[in-house]
Amino acid sequence: MDPDHEEHLAPSHEEAKPAPKPPNKWRTYGIHVGLFILTLITTTFAGAEWRFGKYVVVEGYQWSDFFSGFAFSIPFLTFLTFHEFGHYLTARKYGINTSLPYFIPMWLGFIVMPTIGTFGAIIRIRERIKTRWHYFDVGIAGPLAGFVIALAILTYGFTHLPPAEYIYEIHPEYQEHGLDYADKIYVAPQDTAKTYTQAFVMGTNLIMEFYKSYVVSDPDLIPNKFELSHYPWLFAGFLALFFTALNLLPIGQLDGGHITYGLFGHKRHRLLSVSFLILLVFYAGMGMVTPEGIKALTTFETGTWYYVPLYFWFLTIVFYKVFPDIVQRLMWCLGIFAAQLLLALWMPGITGYTGWLLFAVLLGRVMGTGHPVPIDDQPLSFNRKVLGWLAILIFILCFSPVPLDLVELAAP
Repeated sequence: MDPDHEEHLAPSHEEAKPAPKPPNKWRTYGIHVGLFILTLITTTFAGAEWRFGKYVVVEGYQWSDFFSGFAFSIPFLTFLTFHEFGHYLTARKYGINTSLPYFIPMWLGFIVMPTIGTFGAIIRIRERIKTRWHYFDVGIAGPLAGFVIALAILTYGFTHLPPAEYIYEIHPEYQEHGLDYADKIYVAPQDTAKTYTQAFVMGTNLIMEFYKSYVVSDPDLIPNKFELSHYPWLFAGFLALFFTALNLLPIGQLDGGHITYGLFGHKRHRLLSVSFLILLVFYAGMGMVTPEGIKALTTFETGTWYYVPLYFWFLTIVFYKVFPDIVQRLMWCLGIFAAQLLLALWMPGITGYTGWLLFAVLLGRVMGTGHPVPIDDQPLSFNRKVLGWLAILIFILCFSPVPLDLVELAAP
């Protein structure tokens, strides 16, 4: 009997169990299509909110406002679709059992909270991947496909910028200041007791800077960093770059983790994955540990002392899976804590980007930094190694140290 095709006969004294019914493919397709349509609606709502700076429940929407959101949702969902189908089609090419993409809608405008209308999209791989190069090919296909679309979105956005006066449609109050409104509006509070307002400011990366310097025909058309979200194609393109970089983080089983595993193997992947998570946490938490905070802890200063132990407790959560041994985990957390304090003593006022702490806890505590070892763990071919290093370069070009921030401005 062929060992790879062994038959299993039911004992004579038992009734054979009926084979499970195959899933209804139309119902399955309906779920995927329904989630995509719902995500299209939520990202359209979110796109219109960012473009006009108003929420549905507060200001109310007209249909024209809603339809204007397609200028964001269509390019951004095109990016997400190409990214996920890059994974899906590559997996199907190798006969790997995988699902179609599940788009995840998420819109909180009804409670006056800014979102982009989605948590992204995922595919479910239903079987173990057997070779290192399968992991590599499936992992790299999504970011490469998405990156091409991101460049196309930005190229269109930067070559079709509206007149500078377009901002008056969003902020009519800027007209009294003219096109140099930024010097009057974006002013930091001089007195902490003075009333202030808050505004979102978009980050940048090397690709965005390249487009601003070499693609835009008229530099006066480039939007202020505080106003980028009102330009839906640029906003969608920037988010596409951000999510490309996020997926290319060389940690665990993210796309970047699959790529670094393919390039460097199990031991080096483990070292890179843990090291990069530590660097990410160190950068994100800069400014969380300060001499003033330590002083408040030792004197139990009202209202401020508790955040230092709270931050240390957070570190232990992030590295719970990374360092299962409690002594080793505490030593690493103390080391990070002490290094951040020393840096604060050397460079007072230095801060990182606390937004990365959320991703750090998701990566360290939920997803983990490990990677499965495939049955066939042979090294990659030369061509795949070239693609792997290209993906690392794309990560560097797309990465934004501070992708989105909320800053205080003097009240007008």
